[in-house]
Amino acid sequence: MNQENVDYLKEQVMYAGYGDTFHQELEARIKEQPEEFNLQYETNFGNDKVVSQLNFSRSNKEDSDFYFFNSHKLELTKEGEPVMKQQFNIYNGSNITLKEAYNLMCGRAVNKTLRNKEGELYNTWIQLDFKHTDKYGNYLQQKYNEGYGYDLEEALKKYPISELENPMYEANLVESLKKGNPGRATLTGPDGKEQKVYLVANPKFKSVTLYDTNMERIGHRRRENQEKKEAKSQKQAQRPEGEESSPSAQKKPRKRRAKSL
Repeated sequence: MNQENVDYLKEQVMYAGYGDTFHQELEARIKEQPEEFNLQYETNFGNDKVVSQLNFSRSNKEDSDFYFFNSHKLELTKEGEPVMKQQFNIYNGSNITLKEAYNLMCGRAVNKTLRNKEGELYNTWIQLDFKHTDKYGNYLQQKYNEGYGYDLEEALKKYPISELENPMYEANLVESLKKGNPGRATLTGPDGKEQKVYLVANPKFKSVTLYDTNMERIGHRRRENQEKKEAKSQKQAQRPEGEESSPSAQKKPRKRRAKSL
């Protein structure tokens, strides 16, 4: 058994968001020298259940005892929704962690520094495209690189967020949003009235999306209310022909007889 390789795998698994959960089991499985194996992990994020399968394989080089941590495949179960599956490959120094994978599967965006085919690092925002899948059934990844022009800090400044007055809180908020987490904030209106909200990074539209404390999209709800008002006004305007005129208003004026001289 290659102990240096085992220690490296333990470190990879830990930084992928699984801590030291598999340290002993990982070492025991590698001692058996299988061609490939997987480890199972279960956790919950709120009411959502996540089951992970961590996949490992042995090097195809002859007489090699070197193993690779290839991927972790997640199954997300939300109440009242079909089970969702997505595999995230493991790359040296640019892995999608367990929590980041969960956030992506919830539709949120994650900011990562990745490596291209030439091994060069680049920064990008990642979001899953739930309309398209690859040949393995995984949702495609949409990427918004630095050249796309999304500036999260500038997007936040468009809202009256009181916490942005605290540089430390602002830094923590930005860091959390980059991991795909909803961030808590307080909006302060012109009259001083405060509203508690959740913020989510929205790189596609170079903005942030606001949710209320029940995680209902605020803008979406406003649009629904506006549409209802417009529909009501339109209905009132579309009255049957002649309805607006009263019977008395429809009376024809009397013709006066000319007086004889």
